[in-house]
Amino acid sequence: MGPGVWTRPRRLRGWLPGHRVKPDSRFAGVLTMNDMGRPSSALRSNAPVRNPGTPLTVDWFETAQANTSAAERRAQTLTTRRSVKKEYQAAWLVKALQCIDLTTLAGDDTPGRVQRLCGKARRPLRDDIVDGLGLAAAPPRVGAVCVYPAMVPVAVKALAGSGIPVASVATGFPAGLTPLPIRLAEIKWAVDQGADEIDIVIHRAQVLTQEWRALYDEVAAMREACGPAHLKAILATGDLKTLRNVYKASMVAMQAGADFIKTSTGKEDVNATLPVSLTMVRALRDYGEHTGFKIGFKPAGGLKTAKDATAWQILMKEELGRRWLEPDLFRIGASSMLADIERQLEHFITGRYAALSHHDIA
Repeated sequence: MGPGVWTRPRRLRGWLPGHRVKPDSRFAGVLTMNDMGRPSSALRSNAPVRNPGTPLTVDWFETAQANTSAAERRAQTLTTRRSVKKEYQAAWLVKALQCIDLTTLAGDDTPGRVQRLCGKARRPLRDDIVDGLGLAAAPPRVGAVCVYPAMVPVAVKALAGSGIPVASVATGFPAGLTPLPIRLAEIKWAVDQGADEIDIVIHRAQVLTQEWRALYDEVAAMREACGPAHLKAILATGDLKTLRNVYKASMVAMQAGADFIKTSTGKEDVNATLPVSLTMVRALRDYGEHTGFKIGFKPAGGLKTAKDATAWQILMKEELGRRWLEPDLFRIGASSMLADIERQLEHFITGRYAALSHHDIA
């Protein structure tokens, strides 16, 4: 992980430089086609205990320092020191597909569009590709479908019986600047309509002005409003200006009870980047060291290709380990990415690239 990316005055465990290993199949073979299909009973029994949160503890993050150039160098080496080829690449891409939150968040969304998206979520790969991969007995499916609150009832109906969660953005997405009672009411309405996961947006001004108590109290209230639904806290990192702010906002959101931390709404000028994701993952790891709880991570915004998916999978594997390649701890907010993954998997099977338009995406 390159020395100097981060420094902390306390508890240096976990901040040692990473191993420099030549790209080979030992890394690629972390995932094979035997790992694909429905989650195993062993994985289900090892599901992370939900994060209960902690009291606001500024000592955990107040003195954290970031070295931006070191973070950028570390992020740049992630995809150059590792390679995933042939059948291993196919296995990694199927796993990436299983971690996608298939998303439509457009102003012109219609019930028909959401229904088509849910149909694709149920059958993300054509039957001939599934057969060619040997996954016909347990066809892969996406991690969730993510929509606006008004479309939650449509998505819930379209996905009934599939086991695919419905995620809803809320809290005045994407700006998050509506009054708090209205934001909380929007969460409760989406949950009442059947949403399993709620992607909330934080009040960015509270980060920029270092109002940690106000930020903590708002996210904690949102977590309470979610009830059984899991909460993903969108930090909108493109608006937070510095990696230090990203780290601190991540830590406060987790202390307030977030089940996932998420990079972006997809509406900012700068969305998910590897240096910012590295910073959030380091915060996630530190929180785990403090509390013992596993928190999920979701990059979103600007991720469009199979190559992007693999880059973020490598980040999760290198920084957190194999467990964070599963959809209960890792999601990718995307839509068009699915078409490119399907195209790459068809190439693996046939040896030929189809036109991108050959692969439908609602």
